[in-house]
Amino acid sequence: VSSSAEIKFNEEVTDIKINSQGTEVITHKSSFSSKFFINCSGLYSDEIAVKTGAKLDVRIIPFRGEYYRIRDDRKYLIRNLIYPVPDPEFPFLGVHFTRKINGDIEAGPNAVLAFSKEGYSKSSFRVRDFLSIMKWQGFYKVSGRYFKTGMGEFYRSLVKDAFVKSLRKLVPDISPQDLVTGGSGVRAQAVDRNGKLVDDFIIHQGNGVINVLNAPSPAATASLAIGSKIADLYLEKSDF
Repeated sequence: VSSSAEIKFNEEVTDIKINSQGTEVITHKSSFSSKFFINCSGLYSDEIAVKTGAKLDVRIIPFRGEYYRIRDDRKYLIRNLIYPVPDPEFPFLGVHFTRKINGDIEAGPNAVLAFSKEGYSKSSFRVRDFLSIMKWQGFYKVSGRYFKTGMGEFYRSLVKDAFVKSLRKLVPDISPQDLVTGGSGVRAQAVDRNGKLVDDFIIHQGNGVINVLNAPSPAATASLAIGSKIADLYLEKSDF
């Protein structure tokens, strides 16, 4: 049996139509038809799921994680991964040190609300994404529950010394001069109607559709297990 795959870049999904024949995915450039549709859209997974007709009790709220990088001449301070003990009440791990495969050392991240689903910088803002956040009732509940923590994250994002203070709990000899600005990422955090930060997997199944809505911190190895699970669900649902 031969098979092939094609990857399309820069095609925004504008609509999804489902009928007895399968699924038609319509983009701003073209359309694609399939007997089975699997949605692994990350930050946009909730929006895509709604287009498939799914009734959701969660929404994806974007949180930006900002990193610093340790200067080359100070890398000797961190020889391995250094992680804090996680807070079971809060799904974000907190700042830590990560040695990358190329030898660089990342310090961070903090976790601040992003005002755009692709808000990789502090100045990023998208009206549609911001209004979507503001309209979700769970956002106000989670904001009230973690208000102090959230303000602390924003303060640490704006004030480098505050960030360094958190790092010193793990490595006391770290100083502001040891850090240079690193990269950032945006976490697709599912928040339910009651304001709970969902810390478990959410996979919504429908007629000819699988929507993967939450995959917390899968990293590189766990993502293979997630893929295997989704493949098993597909094989159960399809006539392959």
